[in-house]
Amino acid sequence: MKLTFHGAAQEVTGSMHLLEVNGQRILLDCGLFQGRRADTYARNLKFPFDPKSIDAVVLSHAHIDHTGKLPNLVKQGFNGNVWCTAATRNLSSYMLLDSGHIQETDIQYLNKRRKRRGEPLVEPIYTQEDARSALPLFVSVGVQRPVPIADGVKLTYYNAGHILGSAFVLLEIHEFSTGKEWRLVFSGDLGREELAILYPPDTLTDADILIMESTYGNRLHGSHADARKRLEEVVSATAKRRGKVIIPAFAVGRTQELVYSLNVLDEAGDIPELPVFVDSPLAVNATDVFRMHPEAWNSEVQEFLTEGKRRNPFDYPHIEYVRDVRRSKQLNFLTDPAIIISASGMAESGRILHHLKNNITHKENTILFVSFQAEHTLGRRILEEEKEVKIYGDEYPVRAQVERIDGYSAHADQSELLEWAAHFDKARLQKTFLVHGEKEAQFTLSGKLQEQGHRSVEVPVLGQSFEFS
Repeated sequence: MKLTFHGAAQEVTGSMHLLEVNGQRILLDCGLFQGRRADTYARNLKFPFDPKSIDAVVLSHAHIDHTGKLPNLVKQGFNGNVWCTAATRNLSSYMLLDSGHIQETDIQYLNKRRKRRGEPLVEPIYTQEDARSALPLFVSVGVQRPVPIADGVKLTYYNAGHILGSAFVLLEIHEFSTGKEWRLVFSGDLGREELAILYPPDTLTDADILIMESTYGNRLHGSHADARKRLEEVVSATAKRRGKVIIPAFAVGRTQELVYSLNVLDEAGDIPELPVFVDSPLAVNATDVFRMHPEAWNSEVQEFLTEGKRRNPFDYPHIEYVRDVRRSKQLNFLTDPAIIISASGMAESGRILHHLKNNITHKENTILFVSFQAEHTLGRRILEEEKEVKIYGDEYPVRAQVERIDGYSAHADQSELLEWAAHFDKARLQKTFLVHGEKEAQFTLSGKLQEQGHRSVEVPVLGQSFEFS
């Protein structure tokens, strides 16, 4: 049995890990790499293996850094099953089409500039049609419902509490050549014990191999109560300045948490009556999927709906969901205080770029970050207080207030990661691999896990392989 790390290895995005057993190849996640634009195009265009050789893909959840290379995988010859939960399948149907649209529009813009400079034109990594071709391969599986996915390999999903439909993976493997039985657990992205909408992650005790995320392996989050209080303060202070709050937010998960928090604050009268615009077609579609799954709403949401006058966590009198481009452009002419939530969460693409371009130079406004910002992204550059940032090729001075709230993170922090990992039987667990994190976070968490009793903790580099026998 062999395991190779082809993404999210000493980095946060591009989750993709290849398991080879019994003559079969199973891919755990197939995510887009996000970072410097020059690096991302080449890396996302090609695979370090033959896509036709992959027998199955197992998805942990619908975020693009875990699913976004699937259309390209299919485009290059993959034709197996893509295993996921029902909500992940529903969300991915929107997210991959949106990703294809972004690939097309980004290349359109890039090719205009390349043509002016006399450079050769380039093709999108994949198109909306490529994304549409990938969707029939999705096969949804219920949580805690074991299903065989390959010869000698059985898959069981458990709730990961990260976004709607997110699940961590248990693969029960019977290796034909040795007769050995293996239990491999892949965490995907883990959510928090205290969540705004969803239930907290499940736990397991028995595993031989653990692949675990480490995004916040060196940091602690504030509580959701503190985050909501800080949101109240930022919104109120910006409204007093007669400014707008511009929030780059992931379309799936973070946007819905923010809308719910604003709903709660508005219902209690804790913030001014401000119009709230969710300006992202993907976020609008994703919110529709959240409405379809009330079984995933936790007890806090149920109590809020029972005790108050609101019928849905995602709808209240001051909110408008924006789909069409014409309405999105009209937001540029707003003169009164407002809240605009838009994607992408790392400000690398989408309508948020237009809102930043039009608002970042005005000191009365606030740019509020509530999501992780990967290295070399526009969001990270703004957060690190660069005086000028480039948007659509032009430089803009950063005069708006820049604020950050960590408590809305959908990722477990260091203490929550350690608590989740503590449930595993250390005497049985042979190897723990840390993925999906920057180096400092990974090596900090590695030390903490070893203190906890994990015998062998590895932080693999990109392309590194490990064999088990």
